Amino acid sequence: MIRIAVIDDHAIVRAGLRQFFSDQTDLSVVAEAASGRDAVDIVRKGGVDVILMDLSMPDHGGVDALAAIKARAPDLPVLILSAYPEEHYAKTLLRQGASGYLNKECDPQEIVTAIRTVVRGRKYISASVAELLAYDLDGAGDKPPHELLSEREFQVFLRLAQGETIGHIAQSMALSVKTVSTYRTRVVEKMNLPTNSDLTYYAVKSGLLQ
Repeated sequence: MIRIAVIDDHAIVRAGLRQFFSDQTDLSVVAEAASGRDAVDIVRKGGVDVILMDLSMPDHGGVDALAAIKARAPDLPVLILSAYPEEHYAKTLLRQGASGYLNKECDPQEIVTAIRTVVRGRKYISASVAELLAYDLDGAGDKPPHELLSEREFQVFLRLAQGETIGHIAQSMALSVKTVSTYRTRVVEKMNLPTNSDLTYYAVKSGLLQ
């Protein structure tokens, strides 16, 4: 039996997934949470084989939660199920340790296939994500600036874009203010966006913020 933790801040989504998985003989939802912080607590307790997680959640979103989960349990597969289109996040999160990325508009049966794939230690690459990866391999076009960022830089970028102060980011990420300031400097240099307002505009225009 594959033990699943469903992480989504919408109760109706969690209930729908739980109901759908109950029809699968090899799948069982053993834990649920509405925030990334609670997802990390679930991982800390153990007893799950795969995390199925949304990105946009209050109190420690999916990007931060992914980093925290992989730091604590690097071999635990995390499958992202998000309303954001694949081109906005998929490649970045796969690079940062996600085992797969699915859009919430996908066929539910594809989620089942993805779960069965990632618990075997493999990545699940949907057709749309595979097309994006192939596009990169062909050398078509330049990478968008946010894909040049490291995992930590990307987390800091999103928080800055959402209007968080450096002090609040430092506290939330358990880093020093100096370290976060250094990350911010790298972000604005790599993205060539000198102000926080520029970062916010870029994030909204690119669909990285709701």
